[in-house]
Amino acid sequence: MLPWFNEGRFPLVLAPMAGFTDVVFRELCKREGADVLVSEFVMANRFLDPDGEVNAWETVDFTEAQRPMGVQLFGSDGSKMGEAARRIVDRLAPDFIDLNFGCPAPKVVDNCAGSSLLRDLPRLASVARGVVGAVGARVPVTAKIRIGWDDRSIVATEAARLLEGEGIGALTVHGRTKVQGYQGAARWDVIESVAAAVGIPVVGNGGIESAEDVADRLPSTGVRGFMVGRAALGYPWIFREIKGYLETGTVPPEPPLEERWATILWYCDTLMRHTLRPGRWDRLQWMRARLKSFTKRMPGCRRLRPALDRVETYDDLRALAADYLGDRGADLAAFADSVEQSRGALATHHAPRAGASAELHASAAEAHGH
Repeated sequence: MLPWFNEGRFPLVLAPMAGFTDVVFRELCKREGADVLVSEFVMANRFLDPDGEVNAWETVDFTEAQRPMGVQLFGSDGSKMGEAARRIVDRLAPDFIDLNFGCPAPKVVDNCAGSSLLRDLPRLASVARGVVGAVGARVPVTAKIRIGWDDRSIVATEAARLLEGEGIGALTVHGRTKVQGYQGAARWDVIESVAAAVGIPVVGNGGIESAEDVADRLPSTGVRGFMVGRAALGYPWIFREIKGYLETGTVPPEPPLEERWATILWYCDTLMRHTLRPGRWDRLQWMRARLKSFTKRMPGCRRLRPALDRVETYDDLRALAADYLGDRGADLAAFADSVEQSRGALATHHAPRAGASAELHASAAEAHGH
């Protein structure tokens, strides 16, 4: 049921990252070589609440080109999680449902969800059981965990066995504890132990910063794929670099600055036009953190980031690009045309909007065997 692992395939997975891995950024990563995508995580209860439903559906919207595509949920009630998963499968027919048992954010942990369930393995198993029971006959259910709450409670192997027993079809393991957050070294020895302990595919996550990191860990960990997180933020070309290095032993050159700016502009313009809530994208203040992430590895990024904090409109962003590129700005239009032609507009599901076509989702489910 998880064909991206078949025939010796070793997928590169884009990690779900709240506030960054929106539908447009996922499109960029897919076209640069990401094999499997996962939505930003959403609290399951939001799909059951009419007041929060529109925001939730917008977060998990995706294009057909982004398949195989998963929707990630978090929560602590297996029954509500199962009902949310059922509604998602009915409307969007994703390729899998992913359960978040790893987020260390206080607002998630304080709701007895995310990595807090690593301290309550019976409840973790109950949540998995509820979702698998609700949709497992129609789509695979996968999960993501951390290795434990802290260094004194490394429970990844025990949790993995429990989840496998509840019908989870694949597991991603982030090699840090909840207490570590995103600091310190990831424990790939623990990830390796988990991979050896279960029969389902295990994807390794944590500390993948470059193509060389993937090549170094590939021979020894026993995992069936790698999930790339923060290294991809603002830099979707990391997937192209990893695949190029694995195929040829040489990391492909970084994209020229003109291409990077053309991509930033395409991303901004496309995301502004993609909405289930008309009028939301009039100003860019809400997008500044995402735009600043694209300055990674760019010369003068420390000067550029404060300038992006002052950007308010798309025209402001174009002017900043022209100022940054200087004499090279004349090439920006050509790169922008090339990016526009290669990426075009997004044809997403827009599933729950008033008047959405139920037939669209039925045909999508039929086409993908769900």
